[in-house]
Amino acid sequence: MVLDWSSCSVVEHVTGKVSGTWVFIGTRVPVAALFENLESGARLEDFLQWFPGVTKQQAEEVLHFAKKSVSVA
Repeated sequence: MVLDWSSCSVVEHVTGKVSGTWVFIGTRVPVAALFENLESGARLEDFLQWFPGVTKQQAEEVLHFAKKSVSVA
């Protein structure tokens, strides 16, 4: 399932920035990196340490948005 990130306030995609992929606002960190790391067994705290430009609030909002979007579908 592909989520429509356009209504998630903490992410953006800009043509020419990381090939237009969805990233956390103010960073070059792809949203997909959060899910890939969590799926590989990392904790949220690990991710935030590895990607210091991403705030805990941003990561939690992305997770909440994804959960809400999947439960609606």
